[in-house]
Amino acid sequence: MKLLSAFGKPRKKISSNRRSLLVATFEGFPAVIIFQLLGGPFLTGYLLYLGATSTEIGFVLAITTVVNVIQIVMAVMMQKFRNRKLILLIFASSHRLLWTSVGLIPFIFPKDLWVIMYMVLYTAAHLGNAAGGVVWTSLISDAVPGPVRGRYFGVRNTILGGVSSLALFVGGQILDRYPGGQGFAYLFMICGVCVVLNILAFTLYPNPPFEPSTATNPVGMIGKPLKDRTFLNAIMFLAVFLFVQGITVPLFSYVMLKLMQINYETVSLITVVHTLVMMASYYVWGNLNTRYSAQTLLLWSLPIIALACLLWGAIAFIPAIVVLYVVHIVLGVGLGGFNQMVFTFTIGDTPKSERPMYIATYSAITGFAAFLGPIFGGKVYALISDSPMWIQIYGVSTLVGAVLLVLGLLVGRLVLGKQIRSGA
Repeated sequence: MKLLSAFGKPRKKISSNRRSLLVATFEGFPAVIIFQLLGGPFLTGYLLYLGATSTEIGFVLAITTVVNVIQIVMAVMMQKFRNRKLILLIFASSHRLLWTSVGLIPFIFPKDLWVIMYMVLYTAAHLGNAAGGVVWTSLISDAVPGPVRGRYFGVRNTILGGVSSLALFVGGQILDRYPGGQGFAYLFMICGVCVVLNILAFTLYPNPPFEPSTATNPVGMIGKPLKDRTFLNAIMFLAVFLFVQGITVPLFSYVMLKLMQINYETVSLITVVHTLVMMASYYVWGNLNTRYSAQTLLLWSLPIIALACLLWGAIAFIPAIVVLYVVHIVLGVGLGGFNQMVFTFTIGDTPKSERPMYIATYSAITGFAAFLGPIFGGKVYALISDSPMWIQIYGVSTLVGAVLLVLGLLVGRLVLGKQIRSGA
């Protein structure tokens, strides 16, 4: 009878907040599979398959950051077109569709246009992603209550990190078993299915009311974060840090695949370990955020990223594969903290009504710096192509790590050492 009565009880209705959290989490499943199979080492590998040079690879890696300038335009547009769910659906869907369409390049265009067409489609796709990104950040910051925001994103990123790791492992196995065009064709087929699922998931997102800016015109909106000197100083510092980091970190896969001639399976396993560590660190950083401010934790993450670059120098004394695993473990911890705390800092420590423009300003300034980094890095690797291999493999990364350490330990403490603001 107890069993029957238990079945007879009506299910407790899920609250709107909890439903929003579940939708945002499950929407991330197909999204991270797309990002992992089309990005990271597979992006570098596909570009090498298309015939790209180190300079061209650096340019492509930089595109995702410079397009963030469009977020300023989107922040202004949101004041008039306030249906954030519809805007997100349009721009995020265009990103998924256009990026996956690069898999058709070898079947449609002559070989001498392969790399150029990749750049065109990739740029168009990430313009959509940048436009949708500021909308998503604004929407999700309203959907997730401030008191649980740090912990929730720690848990969400941990779960999605597990999915990312599985995608990386499967992708590496596919490319090792089916080298060349056939392997990449299978990856794009998987991504095609995930695109459909991801678009369907966007339709389930919440659409909370939008709180408009207190400024009466676009110039006033743009001026709000620019007049916030402490915030602007922090962003300018982070832009410099990201520029220096971008010289080498995005090109780690290029060094492993092209210069060190490491196979896809090994590179994907290294990246899986990196992602797993980042996944675990998201949870830890999220819990730490309940005790320390995002600004403080952001400062802690900088020397860890610097250490990951410095550790490349250990290849001179220790077997390279061992060093690469250690490098990516440390990098996973550092980037896990940086990515999560920058996100929490920009959405949690900024005025709610001005949040879209604060997010857009951060993305535009740091995006431009991060755009220049990989381009400069690609040029550096092209210029030193005749230098001794140790300089190409670990010399550049070690030097960059030393510069990042100075920035993180000394300059960072001057800029981020004082509390900029509090509140959510």
